[in-house]
Amino acid sequence: MFSENTPQRILRGLRRVLRVLARPTRTDRGKGGIVIQPYRGYGSAEEVFVMGRVLRQYGEPGTGKWRSMGRDILDIGRRLLRRGVADAVVCGHFAGAERRVRTDRDGYFRLALKPVEALADEPCWHPLRLTLETPVQVQTEAQVFIPTARARYVVISDIDDTVMVTGVANRIVMFARLFLQGAESRVAFPGVAALYRALHAGIGGDERNPMLYVSRAPWSLYEVLDEFFHQHRIPVGPILFLREWGISLRSPLPRRAEDHKRLLIEDMLARYPDLPFVLIGDSGQHDPEVYAQLVHEHPGRVKAIYIRNISPDATRRDAIEALTREVMATGSNLLLAADSDTMAHHAMTLGLIPSSALAAVHRERTA
Repeated sequence: MFSENTPQRILRGLRRVLRVLARPTRTDRGKGGIVIQPYRGYGSAEEVFVMGRVLRQYGEPGTGKWRSMGRDILDIGRRLLRRGVADAVVCGHFAGAERRVRTDRDGYFRLALKPVEALADEPCWHPLRLTLETPVQVQTEAQVFIPTARARYVVISDIDDTVMVTGVANRIVMFARLFLQGAESRVAFPGVAALYRALHAGIGGDERNPMLYVSRAPWSLYEVLDEFFHQHRIPVGPILFLREWGISLRSPLPRRAEDHKRLLIEDMLARYPDLPFVLIGDSGQHDPEVYAQLVHEHPGRVKAIYIRNISPDATRRDAIEALTREVMATGSNLLLAADSDTMAHHAMTLGLIPSSALAAVHRERTA
């Protein structure tokens, strides 16, 4: 139903859309040439990892003349014309360590560094300096999450149809809801934000457990998903995409999403050997099978698996229930649940979150 406030709401939503999509080029203050776009990284005291992209973009003519929406529209145009710079040399500097890598054919780089100097336990987010050495010299900073000594477990969560109601094929409707309706829209599953805040805080309230997110979306949607997390007050963390990963000369086509997700989680298990894991996904794809396989291959490392039930297919439900019995036999846990309340209650019984968090999840779910 349209109301007399609908035009104003649409205009505000449009401005928000433009602001988010223009963000990567707006932050360079109209400069053209070659820039570095880093993504949030993660790691430990032993090794940190960050990914980013080197891009060539057009400058903004008459920077001082453009205001508000006009400036954002121009910046979006500049963003659409950006192109990755292949074979550029990027040097990372972190805690006394230094390493150089070259960008791939699309301008992406992946950088791993082993800190030389001791790291302070606080804060969780640490700056990592990036220097583009060729074809031109450019500097910027990436943020890397390193858990403190208080962290008790690692959460790895899918995004699509687990945190965000995507419908997979209807992203246009999803983003329209996000920006036109705002944080109160049903873009996020009810109660999921409060549940994830509780998992991040842990039973002690200040654990700041690592929250890593995976998605089938391309890197071009990074800012939109980042805005989604902030609007819904979901704890931010490194967002690890699957679309552009896994391409090599031996394998010119991207790996299947489920294969890459399994390899990614195995890398996280090795990166945080002293912490158990909580894996969250949905019933619509292969998450239950991938997570159950990891339980068998890494005994004692996965404390709980939460699968959001989005499939009306009884056969699919029966298959997941069979996996549940297999996982439970190993001493781990797998829960198929239709709502965040059920997940929160189960997490409370395992000592992952305090009982006080249940009321917050319930309030958010029923709001």
